[in-house]
Amino acid sequence: MKKPRTPPSLSTIQVEPDRMLVILEAAERFDQEYPYLHWDALVYKEMPPGITPQEIWFGLKILRKGRRKEVPLSDSSQVPFCFSLTDSMVPALHEIDLKKGKGGNLLYPKEFLVDSLMNEAITSSQLEGASTSRKVADDMLRTGRLPRDRDEQMIFNNYHTMEKILSLKGHPLDKGIILELQKLITEGTLDDSSGAGRLRREKERVVVEDRITHEELHVPPPANELADRLQALCDFANGKTPSYFLHPVIRAIIVHFWLSYDHPFVDGNGRTARALFYWTLLQNGYDYFEYFSISEILLGAPAKYAKAFLYTETDENDLTYFLLHQLEVIERSSQKFTESIETRGRELEEFEKSHPLLNDLNFRQIELLRYTAKHPETPFTIQSHKNTHLIAYDTARQDLLELERKGLLRRRKRGNAFIFFRPR
Repeated sequence: MKKPRTPPSLSTIQVEPDRMLVILEAAERFDQEYPYLHWDALVYKEMPPGITPQEIWFGLKILRKGRRKEVPLSDSSQVPFCFSLTDSMVPALHEIDLKKGKGGNLLYPKEFLVDSLMNEAITSSQLEGASTSRKVADDMLRTGRLPRDRDEQMIFNNYHTMEKILSLKGHPLDKGIILELQKLITEGTLDDSSGAGRLRREKERVVVEDRITHEELHVPPPANELADRLQALCDFANGKTPSYFLHPVIRAIIVHFWLSYDHPFVDGNGRTARALFYWTLLQNGYDYFEYFSISEILLGAPAKYAKAFLYTETDENDLTYFLLHQLEVIERSSQKFTESIETRGRELEEFEKSHPLLNDLNFRQIELLRYTAKHPETPFTIQSHKNTHLIAYDTARQDLLELERKGLLRRRKRGNAFIFFRPR
C-alpha cells in the first residue's frame, strides 16, 4: 500500500491570533462529524467556509494535545508514543467490560473454543501469506495429521501457539516466554532455522515494505536496542508501567502495536504480536476473548490494518489511530461470534426437532450428527472428535461407538484407524 501523507508541522501553519477561537470551534465541529481523521484522509473532506485544511488540522492538533497521554514506548529517535482517550472509546470499552462481567467463557461449550482457536490460527497465518484453504486446514487440525507444506506448518504452529497462550494465564510475561512463542510460531517455516527463538541480529536487516512497489513503509529499531525494548514491553504488559491507570484492553492493543513496531524477529512478528494481545487480555480476566478471532476481521481488510500502523507513525507517534481501529475490530469480531452462536443454536434446535429420537444423546453427539447432515461426505475419527470437543480419547471413542450401535454412523477401517461416516 502507499505510505500516507505526512501531516504538516504546526510550526509551518500560520494562524492569526484573532482567528484562533474560530478555528478551534470549527475543528471541534469537524471532529464530531469526522472523528479522529488523519491528515491523509482530512484533505479529501469538504472544509468549513473560509477555513483551510491546514487551519482545521492546526485546530485538531491543539485539541488532541490537550488530552493525550504518553506511554513508555519510544521510537528510534527517543520520541515517545502517546494516545488520546476519545469519546467513542469510552462506550466501546464499557461494552467490552459488560461482557467480562457476564461470565464470558462459562456460557459456551468447549467446541466453540476449538472453533475459535482454529479460526484465529488459520486467518492469522493467511494474513501473513499462507495459502492453505480453510477446509484443508480445518481437517488437518481436527484430525491431528502433520503438516504437508510450509503454509500448513504456519497454521499448525499458530494453533499450538494459541493453546500455549491459554496455558500461560496467570504467568507474568518475560523475554523467555516471548522467544518461546516466536519459536513455536516459526518452527519449520524459516529458510534459516536458526532465526527461531532469538532476536534478530545487526547483520539481519528487516524492513516492512509494500509487497508490490517495495516502498519502505517501516524501518524498526536497530538490533542492539531490542533486548532492552523487549524488557520494557514485558514491564508494560505486566502492568508495571505506566504510573497511571490504563484500561486493560487499551494495554493489550498497545502491546500488539509495540511488538509489531519493534519487529524484533526475522519472521513471525505479526503472529507473535497478535498472540501477545490475547495473552494480555486473558491475563486481565477477559476470558471470553478466547472465542474471538481478530485476525478473521483483519484478513477481510488488511489495508486498513496496515494503515492504522502507518497513521500512528506518520502523525507524531499518535497511537489513537491504532486504538480506534482495533476497538472496531474487536466490536466486529464480537458481533460475528454472537451471530455464529445464534445461527448454530437455531440450526441445532431445528435439527433436534426434526430428529426426535436424539433425546438420549449428549450435546457432542447431536452436534456431530448435525454436522454430518450438512457435510455427508466428511468422515470422522476418534481423534478428530476428541480434538473438536477437548475430551478424553475414551470419551470420544464411546460417543462414536454409541452412534454406530444406534445405526446413526457407520464404521470402517482406514489404515491403522477406524473412520466413522454418515449412512447413505
